[in-house]
Amino acid sequence: MAGAPRIERLVTSGTFSLDGGTWDVDNNVWLIGDDDEVVVIDAAHDSDAVLAAVGDRRLSAIVCTHAHDDHVRAAPDVALATGAPILLHPDDQVLWKMAHPGRRPDRPLADGDELTVAGIGLRVLHTPGHAPGAVCLYAPELGALFSGDTLFAGGPGATGRSYSDFGTIISSIGDRLLTLPGETVVHTGHGETTTVQAEAPHLQEWAARGW
Repeated sequence: MAGAPRIERLVTSGTFSLDGGTWDVDNNVWLIGDDDEVVVIDAAHDSDAVLAAVGDRRLSAIVCTHAHDDHVRAAPDVALATGAPILLHPDDQVLWKMAHPGRRPDRPLADGDELTVAGIGLRVLHTPGHAPGAVCLYAPELGALFSGDTLFAGGPGATGRSYSDFGTIISSIGDRLLTLPGETVVHTGHGETTTVQAEAPHLQEWAARGW
């Protein structure tokens, strides 16, 4: 028996570099699947840790919510070890090439795509702003949203660096994410989870404050 589909969280640590700066960061790596099959969302920093979390299950895809180096650093090594394809929205190719100039992603992600793992559908939502090709993954059967760095507990993702835009991320959050059912649990790229209901009342405040 494959067991019930479930969500697993792995935290890996490393650095994020862009625009000449480097910062220490802890990243959430999310695994969705069952005892036989799994998808990894954001293979961050440590390929050995990601591979250990996958174990002997079939890794059907490595999904990148965006291509900042902290979120994709381990993706090529995990792909090499497992044969799983790397999926990325093409609008983030410019950022991907900074991290992995000699290796392309395997398949494009597009808004509305539906990925399936362990009988669970993961709907791709294109949510630019933090990065031009940022996406979130919505799993209605699990009541879960995997938001990457688009939405956190307490506010939107950062937009103060290259290839990001504050107005765009606010539109993405308001139009694509806060319209989901309020009880949807938001599994973020860094830090703790939240819910759509917890964040929805604050959109106007964020827009007015400019962050």
